[in-house]
Amino acid sequence: MILALLNQKGGVGKTTLALHLAGEWAQRGKRVTVIDADPQGSALDWSQQRARERFPRMFGVLGLARDTLHREAPELVRGVDHIIIDGPPRVASLMRSALLAADFVLIPVQPSPLDGWGSAEMLALLSEARIYRPQLAARFVLNRCGARTIIARETADTLADHDPPMLASTVGQRVVFARAAQSSQLASEIDRDGFAAREIQALIDEIAKLHIERLAP
Repeated sequence: MILALLNQKGGVGKTTLALHLAGEWAQRGKRVTVIDADPQGSALDWSQQRARERFPRMFGVLGLARDTLHREAPELVRGVDHIIIDGPPRVASLMRSALLAADFVLIPVQPSPLDGWGSAEMLALLSEARIYRPQLAARFVLNRCGARTIIARETADTLADHDPPMLASTVGQRVVFARAAQSSQLASEIDRDGFAAREIQALIDEIAKLHIERLAP
């Protein structure tokens, strides 16, 4: 499966989710590659720092911030179980290419009604991609949130009637994610039984239940 983490809005936690989803799949025995399609290269920086710190290599990270992703990703997926594309904000050509490469699009949003309203451009790009790939699956995921806060509920309500729908799983704003980024680790390596690790596990489990099929390139 090729999963693309995309949102036109920056700062919604795409890279954190990409790395942690890859890590969880790797810990479950899957072969995973993260494609860093963001010109900022945060996922690639994380991977290179991890190598310098001599932490075990759990999955590959490849820098590929160009609008030929949809032509190159099908070749890359042949050697792995999953590819995760860490998409760029505000670069429409790269996002279009990622959408055309993907089997499943995950759209992270933060707990703010503005994030819901600000997804209009992302949804327009998704609709455009579905002209060519009508079976392309997509979901919103509420990220960096306190799941029981009023604003988190309001954001979920704002997006409730949207296509794509919202996943039931949410990921909290947790200090361990910042610690993991600074130390080139994953939250599960710091605390396998902590809230952050369990939220990522639940997210992976929910994605698995969607039974996403590989789309023809």
